[in-house]
Amino acid sequence: MIVLHHVTQARSFRTLWLMQEMGLEFEVRQWDLFGKSMRGAQFKALSPAARVPALEIDGRVLFESGAITEYLVETRPECGLGREVGDEERADWLQWLHYAETIGQHLANLSQQHIALRDPAMQSPIVMKLEALRLEKVLEVVDRVVTEQDYLLPSGFSAVDVNIGYGVMMARHFVPAGRLAALEDYYKRLVARPAFALAKARDGDTLLYKEAFYAPPKEG
Repeated sequence: MIVLHHVTQARSFRTLWLMQEMGLEFEVRQWDLFGKSMRGAQFKALSPAARVPALEIDGRVLFESGAITEYLVETRPECGLGREVGDEERADWLQWLHYAETIGQHLANLSQQHIALRDPAMQSPIVMKLEALRLEKVLEVVDRVVTEQDYLLPSGFSAVDVNIGYGVMMARHFVPAGRLAALEDYYKRLVARPAFALAKARDGDTLLYKEAFYAPPKEG
């Protein structure tokens, strides 16, 4: 049995969504990000950095979402969502896989400012504005590509659309939806996928991002 250790709205959603796209059978075990359980020995035995995802699969545990994506599509190539060595799209596939972390970096910084730092005195309006602008800039790269084609690769949907798509979804909390027209259409195509709906149904109750949009506070 494959077991995904998951926190609602966290990066483990990438793995949850991807496995739904692959048609795999798996169990989801929810963890409380705001409690103490993830700092305990039981969870750290699965994920040394005490973060999600952690995936129990094939007799071992993986705990990095990008690596999990690559492992899943390479060990189960029949899913058709990876690009094997020698494939003409392999380099672009890998580049998008890692570009998801560029998006994730800015999302993490914004999430820390708006959500983790609950005391307004600890928040920086300047950092919030700069990070939102930086996030929009990295999203523009995706927008340019999906202006010309439906998905990130010319041949169609693949696992990197899941990893990037998660970033696009979460970015809507910090960059106004619809500002990048092609990106908005791309997002609509992703959320219309049956596997996305199945993943959202298993994601759990909203705990982390309780507001649809987090605007930077006014300075002073």
